[in-house]
Amino acid sequence: MNAIDTKPKLHDCRDAFVAVLERLGAENSKVVAVCNDSVGSSKLGGFKAKWPERLVNVGIAEQNMVGVGAGLANGGLLPFVCGASCFLTGRSLEQVKADIAYSNANVKLVGISSGMAYGELGPTHHSIEDFAWTRVLPNLPVIAPCDSIETAAAVEWAAAYQGPVFLRLSRVGVPDLLPAGHKFELGKANLLRDGDAVTLIANGTLTHRMMKAADILASQGIEARVLNMATVRPIDVEAVVKAATETGAILTAEEHSVYGGLGSAIAEVVVAEAPVPMKILGVPGIFAPTGSAEFLLDEFGMAPAAVAEAAIALIARKKTRA
Repeated sequence: MNAIDTKPKLHDCRDAFVAVLERLGAENSKVVAVCNDSVGSSKLGGFKAKWPERLVNVGIAEQNMVGVGAGLANGGLLPFVCGASCFLTGRSLEQVKADIAYSNANVKLVGISSGMAYGELGPTHHSIEDFAWTRVLPNLPVIAPCDSIETAAAVEWAAAYQGPVFLRLSRVGVPDLLPAGHKFELGKANLLRDGDAVTLIANGTLTHRMMKAADILASQGIEARVLNMATVRPIDVEAVVKAATETGAILTAEEHSVYGGLGSAIAEVVVAEAPVPMKILGVPGIFAPTGSAEFLLDEFGMAPAAVAEAAIALIARKKTRA
């Protein structure tokens, strides 16, 4: 076996999303899709071919798209409203607030190509504010699956859940981390690796980087705990407090601004329940430059080796504090 054969297979989480959506569509004629001239990027071509009358393409009109989704839900249908996360959340935030969250409409918002996935298209297409915008809204669970297995499970859960949901999906390939048959639980973190020196927490495309960082730390005799925190709202308070009290330091990483996202949600718990040294990795409050998703994540200190270095510095802070 040569070296290339040992690399894990990478999966586009959009494929897992549409596979479940098409199966749900076959089982339930109330399942419909709404998009903003994004049939291709949302991978809705198969759904459209099967049920053209159940796909509404509003064109480049995101506010209308969310409103149409709310109307379809009010009419008793089960709409999945799909579009690039930067536009679904940013351009139509008022409609998401008033038509979806405030009205508690049974609409599933699917933010495609989130984070740095559209890296080469520049800051207008980077979606590094969507956690902050959505997690402050009542009634709206915010979920960022870490792999194709969790994506499929989260879509299943969302379809059965009565109320609005925001699913944040990337187009960047990631390896599968969770076991086949995994069942998604809202507000519950997944312990991927145990350790007592420091806790690494991420979701979406960053979780597998945290696992690689934990491998690097283990090679140096440092055992890091790794939590996959797919649910940003509601946050798993119990898992965060347990991590803080048992490992004494928490390092988070996200494909988002360091303000208002996953790290901020965890910090809110830590400062109130179990204060320990923390470090939040992400985009440091600036417009990110143009470049590939991999380049940008590395540029902002989220390469596995850089994460490991940040964890070691955090452990040193913990020891000084003790």
